[in-house]
Parts: sequence; structure tokens; C-alpha cells
Amino acid sequence: MTTLESPPRSRAFRKELAPGKAGAMAAVPIGAALRRVFAKGYGIADLRSDVLAGAVVGIVALPLSMALAIAVGTPPQHGLYTAIVAGAVVALLGGCKFQVTGPTAAFVVILAPIVAKHGIGGLLTAGLLAGLLLIAMGLARLGSLIQYIPYPVTTGFTTGIATVIATLQIKDVFGLLPDSMPEHYVDKVAALWRARGTAHAGEFGVAAVTLALLLLIPRIIEKVPAPLIAIGGAALVSALLHAAYPAFAVATIGSRFHTVVGGVEIAGIPSVLPSPSLPWGTGGLTFGLVHDLLPAALAIAMLGAIESLLSAVIADGMTHTRHDPNTELVALGVGNVVAPIFGGIAATGALARTATNIRAGARSPFASVTHAAVVLLAMLALGRWMAYVPMASLAALLLLVAWNMSEVHSFVGIIKVAPKSDVFVLVTCFLLTVFFDMVVAVSTGFVLAAILFMRRMAELTQSRLELDATREGGKVALPEGVMLYAINGPLFFGGAQKAMGALHSVQGDSFRVLIIDLGRVPVIDATGLVALENAMARVLRWKKKVVLAGPLPKPRRIFDKAKLETKYMGLAITPDLDAAIALSGGLALEPPIQN
Repeated sequence: MTTLESPPRSRAFRKELAPGKAGAMAAVPIGAALRRVFAKGYGIADLRSDVLAGAVVGIVALPLSMALAIAVGTPPQHGLYTAIVAGAVVALLGGCKFQVTGPTAAFVVILAPIVAKHGIGGLLTAGLLAGLLLIAMGLARLGSLIQYIPYPVTTGFTTGIATVIATLQIKDVFGLLPDSMPEHYVDKVAALWRARGTAHAGEFGVAAVTLALLLLIPRIIEKVPAPLIAIGGAALVSALLHAAYPAFAVATIGSRFHTVVGGVEIAGIPSVLPSPSLPWGTGGLTFGLVHDLLPAALAIAMLGAIESLLSAVIADGMTHTRHDPNTELVALGVGNVVAPIFGGIAATGALARTATNIRAGARSPFASVTHAAVVLLAMLALGRWMAYVPMASLAALLLLVAWNMSEVHSFVGIIKVAPKSDVFVLVTCFLLTVFFDMVVAVSTGFVLAAILFMRRMAELTQSRLELDATREGGKVALPEGVMLYAINGPLFFGGAQKAMGALHSVQGDSFRVLIIDLGRVPVIDATGLVALENAMARVLRWKKKVVLAGPLPKPRRIFDKAKLETKYMGLAITPDLDAAIALSGGLALEPPIQN
């Protein structure tokens, strides 16, 4: 079911996503994808392919956008506004030719608590703040850093999100009528259990039939989107059954949601153009509101960046193209700033819709623009008919979305074969996502990812004391009174103490000159420099001499800035180990340093 949020989650997104020059904020090429299309030539045949592909994706996005908005806790039209505005803006400004942007299941867990606490105004404001953060991330050229997020972290997030989404659909699948839906997951489950006596057979039947059609149709008819037939058919049959047997009644978009337009109450989705207004409503934008929403906005921005860039990498793998991650982040940020002004919720790159767009023959960003136009036309022309769509059908659609994004096989596979540290990170991110919220999960996940990275890097740094110099041609005897301390790996804050630790066991009467071989140290940071200086100072206090051998260009530049040779009497720096050995022989014969 690759049309319902389930594209192959390729690990290609760990590769370098795109080249970029650090610090060149002004160089982010807005609209890079569209310019590349025109540079290569764009004709009528390309436009025809884009229109057809966009029409297919628009049909897929229509029910998904409504279902996701309802799952968040807003009327369905807000999901459509998101697909229309963000879908067009990001496509025109972005760095990926095939990206389709809109509301996604990944955001449900973050956005639902915002709606419950701050209402729709708070939700739209949080999306706008996230957009500003995304723009800043893109201008700072942080797009390629997404590749450093470990697989257990992203898998823990997605499986946890899928679990929460599936749980939330129980209400509409069974037609339950709980007294309330609390904020926390455990309380939600308890409320649904208490309402088990209100289950409605008709609602469950509609959900079951819809789910069966969603699973079977792609195996029979490949060219027609399954949601169009499944949900459209369920709406038609439910309406006919209700007309023939009034006792048969199921909840629909029209019975659940009402909007007042021009003083007239409209059931379902109003067939009017989205109009601009201040996202925060009449309450005004206050510092207190921004303070409350900023953590959630950061979580939206981070998760949106991950999802969009992962989607773009999958598109690259399918089309053998290369996107610009920083341009994509800026475009996504602009889309999330503009969409709330027209009532749209937070948006990101939609994995499955992007894959569907490519398979349908898309050639340029105009396919995604067409998808937005199709959603707009459908809302204007079919708004009154969408009121007949059963809530149970949309819940069945989201159940399938949740299953497809859950990555159960990957989750179980990591538990079976991965190191215990990876399993701990995976389970922690999963549990935090389910039982707390995505703000806590995202924050903790990134901290755990950083700690895991530091630990792995520290394991790469090794050190050893030698009486002989080991080189590719074999071992070379050191001059008498000379000891060699070799470090292999980065000398940074994660491994500095480990790298220098063996020197603490060295006795001052065992040598006269200490060579510290840095020829295999590719990088050194401030913590590593301090650890190195502390070790040298300890040896120099014994009136011994120290030779730093073979530092690579980056460590050497740091040493020059620190003026180590001027700072420490008895220290010498040589370009390589051979020069250090030659120098140390003479130094060992010299009298001790007199401080």
C-alpha cells in the first residue's frame, strides 16, 4: 500500500544529503528545483505529465488531509487548506522536484495536545513559529545535519506515533461515545474502555468494509487510487442505507462538523476559498502564548525537517536526482508561515504522496502545484457532498496509515540484532512518544542521539604506550630513555580523557623524553587540547621533555594558535614520527630542564 503513507523507508537518508558551504546563508537558492527544471527545458508533454500526476496525488491527498485534520482535533477543511497552500508554496520555492507537502500523520501526536490546550488559534500560531524556525535552520545550512540522527531514534518516533494514531481511531471505528478524551495516552485508553458499552455495530461495519476495500482495491485496480473508491463507495452506500432504513445512521463529516459562513451554518466543509486572517485570532499574540508554544513549535520544526528531508532523499533514490536540503527547509518554513494565515495546520513533506507523485509520472514541481489545485477544486465543487463521508471510513483510512508507518519489522529487527545501547534508545523514544508527548520525545531523542554518537566516537579513539615505534615497515627501536605514546582517533570531548588516561600510570623515572604521536589524530577540540596540555604539563613538571609528532593540518593550526612551544619550555613539535625519533635521541642526552 505505497499510496497510504508507506513508501520504502530507505536508509539512504544517512548519506550526505547535499553539498553546501558553511556560513553562506545568502547562498541558499530559493526555488532551486523549479529553476533546474526550466534550465533543462520544459514543454507541453512535461506539463501534461505533471497535470496527470498531480490529479492522482490530489485524489489521494483529499481524504487523507481531512482525516489527519480530524485526528488532530480540528474541522476537516483545515487539512484541505494545508494541502492547498503549503502544497503549492513549498513546491514552487523548494529544492526537490517531486516533493508533495501537506498534513501528515507524524504531526498528529504533537498537534492534538496543542488544540486541546490552546484551541485552533494556538495550533495555527505554533505552526507559524515552527515555520520561522525552519527558515532559520535552512538559512543556517543545517539541512545536511539531519543525516546524523540515528535510525533507532527515528524508528522509535514513528512506531510510537503510529501506536497513538491507531489508538485514537478506536473511538470512530467502533462509534464509541466517551464522556471526554483526556490529554494523556493512558487516560485516553481508560476513557475508551469505559465507553465500550456505547459501541455501534453500524460504525464498525462501515470501518471494516472501508478497510477491506483499501486493502483489496490496489491488488485489483492499480491505476485508480484506493481511497477514492473505498471512501467514496462507503459514503454512497451509507447514505443509501440511511435513506432506505432511517434507523441506520452513522456519524459523518456533516453530522460532526458545522461551520458558519456569512451567518449561515454549513454542515461539513464550506465550499469557499480559504481567506487570510491572523492565526492567533482575536486574543492577540502575547509573549506568554509564544512562551507556551515555543517547545511544541521546536518539536514541529525538527520532526517536519526530518520527514521532509527523508521524503526528498527517497525521491532522489527513485529518480536518480539530487535535492538541495537547505532550500527545502527554507521553502518548508515559508509554507508553514503562510499556511496558518489561511487556516492551514503544520505541514511537511509527505512520504507516500511524494512516491505516488513520482510513480504517476511527475516531471517537475508543477505536479505538486496541480495536486494543490485539485484539492482546492474538489473542496469548492464537492464540499457539500463530502459531508456524507462517514467518520468510521476516515478512521479506517488512518488505521491503515498507522500500520504502514509503524515499521514493526524494523522495530522488532533492532531489538533482535542491535547493540543494547541502540535498543535502549529505540524503546525510550517509543515510550516517551506514546506515554508523554512528542516535545519530550524529540528533546530526549536528540540528547540520546548525541550521547550515543559521543560514546561511539570515544570508542574509536585508542592510545598505547610503546618502547618501539610501530610503522608500516615494521617496528623501529626508540633511542634509550625515549618513550612513545601513540593516539589513534579524534581527540575530542567524548574521548579526550580516555585517550590521555594511560599517561597517568607512567612513572617519571622510566624515561627522559616522551614522544606523543598525533599522526593519526584527524581532529582535536578544546577539551582534547586541555587534556593534552594537562598531560604534557604533568610530564614537564618532572623535568622531562615532550615531543609532539606528526600532527595533521587541523591539530597543527590549533597548536599554532595556542602557541604551545612558547608556552611550555621543553616542548617541541615535529612534522612526523621519524623527525620526532631523530630529535628525541639528542634531547635524551641533554641535561634535565631547569625550571
